Amino acid sequence: MISTTIFPGRYTQGAGALATLGEEVARFGRKAFVICDPFVVDSLLPKFQAALQKAVQAQVVGFKGECSDEEIERLSDEARKAGCDVIVGIGGGKTLDTAKAVAYTLKAPIAVVPTIASTDAPCSALSVIYTPEGAFKRYLFLPSNPNLVLVDTQVVANAPARFLVSGMGDALATWFEAESCRQGYRGNMTGNLGSMTAYALARLCYDTLIEYGALAKAACERGAVVPALERVVEANTLLSGLGFESGGLAASHAIHNGLTVLEQTHAYFHGEKVAIGTLASLFLTDKEPELIDEVYSFCEEVGLPTTLAEIGLDEVGDAELMQVAEAACAAGETIHNESIPVTPQRVFWALKAADAEGHRRLGF
Repeated sequence: MISTTIFPGRYTQGAGALATLGEEVARFGRKAFVICDPFVVDSLLPKFQAALQKAVQAQVVGFKGECSDEEIERLSDEARKAGCDVIVGIGGGKTLDTAKAVAYTLKAPIAVVPTIASTDAPCSALSVIYTPEGAFKRYLFLPSNPNLVLVDTQVVANAPARFLVSGMGDALATWFEAESCRQGYRGNMTGNLGSMTAYALARLCYDTLIEYGALAKAACERGAVVPALERVVEANTLLSGLGFESGGLAASHAIHNGLTVLEQTHAYFHGEKVAIGTLASLFLTDKEPELIDEVYSFCEEVGLPTTLAEIGLDEVGDAELMQVAEAACAAGETIHNESIPVTPQRVFWALKAADAEGHRRLGF
């Protein structure tokens, strides 16, 4: 049996790391096409643009909000016309996924700079493609991981804590999904088995969240960069990225993808919906009560959703919930990496049970 583990080329994290972006990007090219979300353009770019321009030529363009084929094509055309030889993405997960897809289209190196620690997208050789309306469409598997991932933890700490918590929701799934793949001899995102390194990192991701998650959230709420915050940012970004990609995905993310078919969920963050997917997966895969209690307690402590109402589905009907279950079980979905038989009916029941447990614990 062959196992494969893949990593980003360089990972840099710490308070003030953005000041080094120019010299880091200069390793890969001289003319940078810099894709930024609106917050970066308006509030963050003025703080480091001068230093960036000293090291490389930089053409800054705005990201329109959805990682869609249409947006990737638009930006790729602009970068090609500008003659840029390195792509930089600065912003949230969809901005970074779009930048990675543009770099792939142009066969150019890519540097990604997450401004929030809300998903494990930055380190991966993967872009999640949505429709222009925000529904999940497909995965775009890339031939290599980013050349550079740079995380300024002061920027992360200055962002609303909800982003960090959402990242914890995404990272929470990592160990459960990797462990399902390990137990069932299922392939990771390369199609091969994961390595012991990947599975160990996935477990470290989970343990870090449980131990430091609440402390990190409290620090983020005060804009304080302390070791607990650094640990959770690394768990959300690097450990979760390596763990999901080289360990494998299973039910949690498939259920997330199913949830996106309901428009009511589109206003909620990726990690918030993944957290619901993870809670449902606990019932789907018959986890022991002590572990279920630990995961619910963690979600309650840091503020992740534990009921469907908390992701906009307070009035969801059984027919809609079955649509979610059917989409989660579509051919090729990662839910089939679970080592148990999976059907839409069982996913439907797991969602109902997870929601019921969340309400029970909340006292209504």
